[in-house]
Amino acid sequence: MLAAGIVLQIPGRALAMFPSNAKTIKAGLITDLHQDVMHDGNERLQAFLNHMKKVKPDFLLQMGDFAYPNDKNKALIDEFNNAHPVALHVIGNHDTDSGHTKAQCIGYWKMPARYYTKEINGVCFIVLDGNDKGSPTHKGGYASYINDEQKTWLQQQLKEINKPIVIVSHQPLAGALAIDNAAEIQDMLSAASDKILLAINGHTHIDCQLTIKNINYVHINSASYFWVGGKYKHNSYPEEIHQSHAWISSTCPYKDALFTTLTIDPSAGTIHIEGRKSSWVGQSPEQLNYVDGTGLAPGKEIVPFISKRKVITRSF
Repeated sequence: MLAAGIVLQIPGRALAMFPSNAKTIKAGLITDLHQDVMHDGNERLQAFLNHMKKVKPDFLLQMGDFAYPNDKNKALIDEFNNAHPVALHVIGNHDTDSGHTKAQCIGYWKMPARYYTKEINGVCFIVLDGNDKGSPTHKGGYASYINDEQKTWLQQQLKEINKPIVIVSHQPLAGALAIDNAAEIQDMLSAASDKILLAINGHTHIDCQLTIKNINYVHINSASYFWVGGKYKHNSYPEEIHQSHAWISSTCPYKDALFTTLTIDPSAGTIHIEGRKSSWVGQSPEQLNYVDGTGLAPGKEIVPFISKRKVITRSF
């Protein structure tokens, strides 16, 4: 099912960088599958891949918290990689849980590096790694930061690339749960806003969009669930599933897998994000009286859908 539509705007100068005969670019996006949390991660991935066979995108992109890079998950990882000639990955914070490493992610997932640029049909997708350590304001928990080495590389990419750009990250660069140095990265991106079409992220398991200093930031919802934590533990599935997959009780799962298609149409001057709607399995966050510490609201950002979004050209 498709969710309702929202209209955003992008700078006309970015679209003007396309050649007159530029092709439409389609990206199949999925994030936060959490194969190692969910009992039905493979079925959710299959739903995505089956839909992509119909959409026929130019590439596939999973945006982190996908599947531990190990032999147990190799068949699932290979299925994603083999589903399209161009299958891209982003490293999420949970992908290195249980002793797994970024080097294993790069190896099992067949990534070129932990951060990289990939040009597809005239658009440069800059993929970041938001898991750097060394933040001077780190307050515990998972690292959420872009270090000096990566910042220097990003600055160089933004300076040298003379084509439209999409910024991709697991952790958000703006809004809820943004990286520790989000303001600094936002300033860097804003200085190149005439090239940047939008920035997309996973991680938060919410449906949200913000515009900051001429950059559109879109949070893409999880394929699987919203995390409510141990305080709100409950069973959404039969007892045997919760016994074999203990972490599910700390989530509110989505009945259907969520994913989307990002379509950039230079001739029309638009970017579309396909909407997809599901429903909660068991009790919803509202029914649990869930209160989010970051101010996110059930029924607003915390929802079982991805909103349909249309981004249109604007002039400065």
